[in-house]
Amino acid sequence: MDGVIADTEAQFMDWYEKEHGIRVPREERLGVPEQDGFPDKTAVRRYVYTPGFFRTIPVMPGAIEAVKTLMEDYEVFIVSAATEFPQCLAEKLEWLNEYFPFISWTNIVLCGDKSIIDTDYLIDDHCKNLDFCKGKPIMFNGSHNVNQLHHTRVMNWDEVLALFAQEELSV
Repeated sequence: MDGVIADTEAQFMDWYEKEHGIRVPREERLGVPEQDGFPDKTAVRRYVYTPGFFRTIPVMPGAIEAVKTLMEDYEVFIVSAATEFPQCLAEKLEWLNEYFPFISWTNIVLCGDKSIIDTDYLIDDHCKNLDFCKGKPIMFNGSHNVNQLHHTRVMNWDEVLALFAQEELSV
């Protein structure tokens, strides 16, 4: 969910700018873990524990349309390792109901460890979630993961759809 359909990177940048009055460019954070990407190293951790953070994250460009398209041929599940930040559980459900109301509650998995998920494909922005994937792991590009090169990478939702179209042709 975060970093794939929810643009947490934009949210971190916006919240940091609002709090500190400076915008840290994406280019300065390339290859840097999210929590280390800003001068105030406590900011990201504070934000994810702040009520409203997850509820107000912008939708990743193209995500809504792409998920609808994928649902025409695939059973789509939204998975989030949400229990690390328990206050976000209700916020994430509210966010999903607002932006992705066409996804059934039975296809939303809020968990602590994504390794319990056994899917044919897994799209995520963190290797810690992709490395265990028994199917095909797909790395959604983020500034924090640009140096991680051992998974198929997509830069955006158009590339996700193109990859799935190519997968269908090779079957």
